[in-house]
Amino acid sequence: MPREDKATWKSNYFLKIIQLFDEFPKCFIVNVDNVGSKQMQSIRMALRGHGTLLMGKNTMMRKAIRGHLDSNPHLEKLLPHIKGNVGFVFTKEELTDVRGMILENRVAAPAKAGAIAPVDVFIDAQNTGLGPEKTSFFQALSIPTKIARGTIEILNKVHLIKLNEKVGASEATLLNMLKISPFSYGLKILQVFDQGTVFEPSILDITDADLLKTVMEAIRNLASVSLQIGYPTSASVPHSIMNGFKNVLAIAVATEIDFKEAEQAKAILSDPEAFAAAAAAAAAAAPAAEEKKEEEAAKKEESEEESDDDMGFGLFD
Repeated sequence: MPREDKATWKSNYFLKIIQLFDEFPKCFIVNVDNVGSKQMQSIRMALRGHGTLLMGKNTMMRKAIRGHLDSNPHLEKLLPHIKGNVGFVFTKEELTDVRGMILENRVAAPAKAGAIAPVDVFIDAQNTGLGPEKTSFFQALSIPTKIARGTIEILNKVHLIKLNEKVGASEATLLNMLKISPFSYGLKILQVFDQGTVFEPSILDITDADLLKTVMEAIRNLASVSLQIGYPTSASVPHSIMNGFKNVLAIAVATEIDFKEAEQAKAILSDPEAFAAAAAAAAAAAPAAEEKKEEEAAKKEESEEESDDDMGFGLFD
């Protein structure tokens, strides 16, 4: 099959990226630094049926988006984020699920001199298995060691490389000698695009429980302020009613005024010992009632098992 010329390839690419933006309401902008072609193939296979990975030159992606702004003006929000070695992962499924698939496909990699460390690298206290002739190498890195059974032993845990620092040649050589691959590389999610909105991927970690907690805290704060300044709101009115009822109940208890809700309070105050005895009896009766229910349930299960075993027939019927 003859290879298509450059102009045809560009035209088909523009059509493809526009088709994907029209078909999929959501996408991730991902960075692909340090991701090899074999790993990219594995990622595409993992996303098959769940999402579509599209790479391309930044200039071509920007040109395609600008040419499609009349149909979808929300795509303009993506333009500032198309920089560096990036691509798109389009999907129709839950963003959190697809994000998990993207982040799962990571490959361990050795430390290379000159690379920027994506994580802090520590070396635990251990016997390295290296001969004494390597002692000067550890001394150059200020790593405390001793000779144990003819091999070098690291005495303390060492913070060898710090996050976002450039890996030195000595550090990279040491990690390779110890056969440690401290880094892992894969697609890095930079931004999320969902139906016209662009946001940080950390937003996906917010759960319904987190939102509910935040809303409840805001309601409590609003109610507190409203009660303090005496300004009624829908958040403070229930508290105001409850506080008013407490005041009315206190007045009824202190005077001869009587109403249904105050009867129990007055009865308790008039004979607190009787109330305490009744409460203790109720508390003691609760476990007994629970045990009785459990016994009845156990007897019922036994009778059912016996009826299942018997089935109404004798052995020689």
